[in-house]
Amino acid sequence: MCRSASTWPHAFATEKMRAADISEALLPTLSRQDIRDLFPGPEHFLRRKATWKLFHKEQEVQQAASPNQQNGSNGRGRATVQINPCVSETPRPSNPTPPQPDVQEILDPPRTCSYPTLSMLFILTVMDELRCILDRSNPDFISDLKTSWESFYGKAQFYGVFKKLLGPSTTQDKVTRSIAMMKALPEMFPSPVAPPKNLGHASEAMVHILEPTENPNTYLQRRPVFSPVLIICDSSCMLAIGSTPVITFPKENIDTAVLYLLAYYYTFHLTYPKCIATLLSVLQSEVQQDAIHDSYATSSYKKALSEWKKFIGE
Repeated sequence: MCRSASTWPHAFATEKMRAADISEALLPTLSRQDIRDLFPGPEHFLRRKATWKLFHKEQEVQQAASPNQQNGSNGRGRATVQINPCVSETPRPSNPTPPQPDVQEILDPPRTCSYPTLSMLFILTVMDELRCILDRSNPDFISDLKTSWESFYGKAQFYGVFKKLLGPSTTQDKVTRSIAMMKALPEMFPSPVAPPKNLGHASEAMVHILEPTENPNTYLQRRPVFSPVLIICDSSCMLAIGSTPVITFPKENIDTAVLYLLAYYYTFHLTYPKCIATLLSVLQSEVQQDAIHDSYATSSYKKALSEWKKFIGE
């Protein structure tokens, strides 16, 4: 689902980015001053900090860990370049070719999303930014949000069975249930716009299970949408925005991954993909308790919400 401009929670940010002709794809190129100019004022401090960290924090960590690498030197007389944290540190030629994945690394189990990414502290920062956006005065916001998601999740399990999208979950473990739920949610709350042909199922706009011969970096580079995505590996999960890996976390925490995805949409004012816009709008109003104004509510959202309310008896 693409979060259309009409469903962005903050019109002021949308207008500023449009006025500056800045798209999501340009975010990695912004300097500190660019971000300060885009979101001035103390009330946007956390937003500026989170935006910078997403694309630059890992480079700062690498520099701090290598004190000899000053003024473009790596201490051995060779110049180095600042690059994206999910790309090799080898200096690139003037006409680079796409890096070839290491076949042995891909095929040898277990496969993990072991990219150099930000720590879980960044998740806490983003979740706190979401709190500042939605309910600044509530110190228990994150706990309340998790409770709201658990309530929605429990009802959605029965809703999925009712719609013949989910089977009985009595014999499934938490990870299997969570993956099945994320893949079924776009069909529970369908959008009228089909996903891009090279994306496949609408659920691929939010979650992807890594195939045995797939390399996560190659997959991200070829992905046709910029939206936040959860990549599930053998023993861990990775959250990425566009082609940039943001964080990895254990599979055991997958039951809260949907909340992480929603938080990144808000924090970076990203557009909902059209193929899952109805779903994300429902999660926005029903889980995050962030009401969508009538003038922004689409017919597909109203229909999906009406059917959901009828099913749960509200």
